[in-house]
Amino acid sequence: MKKIAMAVLMGALVIACSKKTEDAGVETNVMLEEPVAAAEAGPAQPEGLTLIQGMDCLTCHKEDAALIGPSYKEVAAKYTDADKDLLAKHIIEGSVGVWGQIPMTPHAGLSQENAIKMVEYILTLK
Repeated sequence: MKKIAMAVLMGALVIACSKKTEDAGVETNVMLEEPVAAAEAGPAQPEGLTLIQGMDCLTCHKEDAALIGPSYKEVAAKYTDADKDLLAKHIIEGSVGVWGQIPMTPHAGLSQENAIKMVEYILTLK
């Protein structure tokens, strides 16, 4: 008798947990986790850094150490705000010969606006 009661209870539990709730053809969703408030998440990261981290840049560049290409601090020391468009062009089109003979990979799908944001972040590292 206990086995039958347990089987019925488990079956009801499985059905109740797997059933989608619908109200007039509208499916409802249940939030599983509470979103973290912006203040609790910590200080906002510069948009240029977020773009850099989302691309392949960190394969060749680091903030304070030269890898395949120069460090971002070396770039910041060499260039000024007047060079933003030139540096953005190098990011988008690629370049060779500026820091050696290893070519910088072009990022043709990147917009000029986002390339400028990346350059602006790099230039803050002086």
